Amino acid sequence: MFSAKDVKDLRDKTGAGMLDCKKALEASEGDMDKAVDWLREKGIAKAAKKESRIAAEGLTEGREDKDTAIIFEVNCETDFVTQNEKFKGLIKELGDALLKDKCKTYEEALEVKLSDGKTISERIVEATATIGEKISFRRFEKITKSKDEVFGIYSHMGGKITTLVVLEGANAEVARDVAMHVAAMRPLYLNRDEVPEEVLNHEKEIIKEQAINEGKPANIAEKMVIGRVNKYYKEVCLVEQEFIKDSDKSVEQFVKENKGTIKKMVRYEVGEGIEKRSDDFAEEVMKQING
Repeated sequence: MFSAKDVKDLRDKTGAGMLDCKKALEASEGDMDKAVDWLREKGIAKAAKKESRIAAEGLTEGREDKDTAIIFEVNCETDFVTQNEKFKGLIKELGDALLKDKCKTYEEALEVKLSDGKTISERIVEATATIGEKISFRRFEKITKSKDEVFGIYSHMGGKITTLVVLEGANAEVARDVAMHVAAMRPLYLNRDEVPEEVLNHEKEIIKEQAINEGKPANIAEKMVIGRVNKYYKEVCLVEQEFIKDSDKSVEQFVKENKGTIKKMVRYEVGEGIEKRSDDFAEEVMKQING
């Protein structure tokens, strides 16, 4: 009905285990396409069981091609999986597809077709089944630039942090330096205009309370708010931060000296905002062993 070579071919094609491939061929009476479908269906069942798990590890990546750049994050459950060749292959495959496609939203990205005709959404389900952990395509952003602009992309800690900046007028080296600064100094906003009003008002209230708690009269506390808010801006706004390579100047000054202006900044750090697992790792391993 089918040979050992068929089992190997199916394994190479799907990444599923040998025993699963054998069962799939048995169930489909040796029909390779039906066996692939059988494994996909089984993969969906496996993936569904893992859906409630927390995937807060993973990798981020940035890519550029001519006037288009992307930055994206793919998550898994353990840092160990990020060294898995299948996971690394998934990152490359998704990066290639996202960069070529015209998708703009997350929903559109999930439906992007890969080289074999499957969607990113389908590939994530397959990866969850074959790798054995919950895999999720968490987020992405695509940016286009004009001819007089340049991208800067920087990856830190093997892909744990990736940054993407767009500069106008400056060269690629300056853009990369700014991207490196963003990775290291973690600015929350590009400039003061990007700080939401509610965030700023909340910060002002905290600063005012701090001043009052220090024993300052209310009228003095109000004046102190202005100075401390300016300090806050220097901490969270990229253009006002001290440049990591030269603390005597701000990032904005550094870029201006190189005839440029910063147009956009994106910073992805793996797992930021995701509640991490607090399970005991040994206990989790035993759960896996015991089914």
